[in-house]
Amino acid sequence: MILFKKEKDVIEQVVRHAEKVEECLETAIKTIEAYLNGNKDEAKQLAKKTDQVETEADMIRHNIKDILYSGAYMPLIREDIYRLVQSIDMVANSAEKCCDFFLNQRPEVTPDLTPHFLKAVRESLGIGRLLRDAVMCYLKGECPVEVSRHHSREIGEKESDVDTIEWDLTKLIFTSERDFAQKVHLRRCLTRIVEVSDLAEDAADQLDLVILKSMI
Repeated sequence: MILFKKEKDVIEQVVRHAEKVEECLETAIKTIEAYLNGNKDEAKQLAKKTDQVETEADMIRHNIKDILYSGAYMPLIREDIYRLVQSIDMVANSAEKCCDFFLNQRPEVTPDLTPHFLKAVRESLGIGRLLRDAVMCYLKGECPVEVSRHHSREIGEKESDVDTIEWDLTKLIFTSERDFAQKVHLRRCLTRIVEVSDLAEDAADQLDLVILKSMI
């Protein structure tokens, strides 16, 4: 019964963590939207909130680790659950770094590129909802395993869409009349943006591994 309670505590904390990561990504989107729309002061305030939410997600991750150390779940799957949480946490971490890039390095995104960067940000960082749904669907037992795996596949499909956006925008940047240094800076900025969806796909793969081991 004690073990069951610990497992229940882990599930509640992992769900809270996934929700907090989604909140972090949503706040990061608003931060970068404000920057790209020329509202630097608003962007600064939103960036601070993004940092705060990411820190809150970190604290939940540490709580999960403590519960797992105390003996929740069988050893076969315990490490995989923590790796899942770590991989989800890295998504929030990446979103925070993306905001830091914009506010610290101040990339010069001209009006002709702004809609393209906005699209990249909304698609890549917008993946938080899909990740949360996949985690909640499996851990809360609200849907069959196949539905959880479908959510994971959706994340992979979204990441592929972001890859296409990245390819098109990279070409647009490097075929423009900008000087080479500015092109490289914008490309680095884009790399920061798309890294979020790359890490979300890694987290989805880790979730698939947890699901697979739980079926053994």
